[in-house]
Amino acid sequence: MMSFSQFLIETPLTSTQRMQRSRIMKRLAPKMAMKRKIKAKKKADPNTLKVRSEKKAREMIRTKIAKGDYNSMSYTQKIAVDKKVEAKRAVIKRIAKKLLPKVKKAEMDRIEKMRAATKQSA
Repeated sequence: MMSFSQFLIETPLTSTQRMQRSRIMKRLAPKMAMKRKIKAKKKADPNTLKVRSEKKAREMIRTKIAKGDYNSMSYTQKIAVDKKVEAKRAVIKRIAKKLLPKVKKAEMDRIEKMRAATKQSA
């Protein structure tokens, strides 16, 4: 059984692996939704912020390589794009480092907005 952090690490998947991951995620969805709801009320730790910035950087590279329509691609096309993205790991790290302050600011804005909403409803 894979841990949730291992699910977050994106590597190129074969079509069989994609289908298997789909089944696993469908089974784990309610548990993950509950954890997400609990975590949403807390401030994210630095490691989580780092993972978020890396994910944003990966998405930026992916959209650039896929020319913006990654979600509408077939499995084989997605695998080809993912392999190209994986090859640009060093670039992703650099971009993630530059994105980190924006991600931190977005997290602080999210927390402030949530607290303001809580105060108004109370």
